[in-house]
Amino acid sequence: MTSNHKETSKNLIEQWGDNTPHKATSYLSPDYKNHQMPDAGSETSCKTLQEWQKLVTDFHQGFSNVKMEILLQVSEGDYVCTRWRVTATHTGKFMQYEPTGKTSCWTGVHTDRYENDKMVESWVDWDKYTFLDQLGLTG
Repeated sequence: MTSNHKETSKNLIEQWGDNTPHKATSYLSPDYKNHQMPDAGSETSCKTLQEWQKLVTDFHQGFSNVKMEILLQVSEGDYVCTRWRVTATHTGKFMQYEPTGKTSCWTGVHTDRYENDKMVESWVDWDKYTFLDQLGLTG
């Protein structure tokens, strides 16, 4: 079961990169919660499945050439922790930021919890400072 959970967690992250969040509904609980720390607005937020799907879609409206890379995965019991790296070019408006044309590369950690073979909750910690700094948006 654990190796299957690792593959599922990998698929979720890759679907972020491919802009195919709708595919995740087959293995995410309808009550799925995604905790972003920080979220793009510098707050800790908890997103529902539908809000998470919108976040992915909004990201792809602002960024192109998105490449997700899995750096490490560890699993124990009902949890899978995945360290990842993303590279993307800021070619469209994202939130309040106008496109810069710059490419950013940053890392993060995604920890997923499973119940009855469904992912029910995720915690995402990512390097927002590097993300914004490489785009020239840190002030």
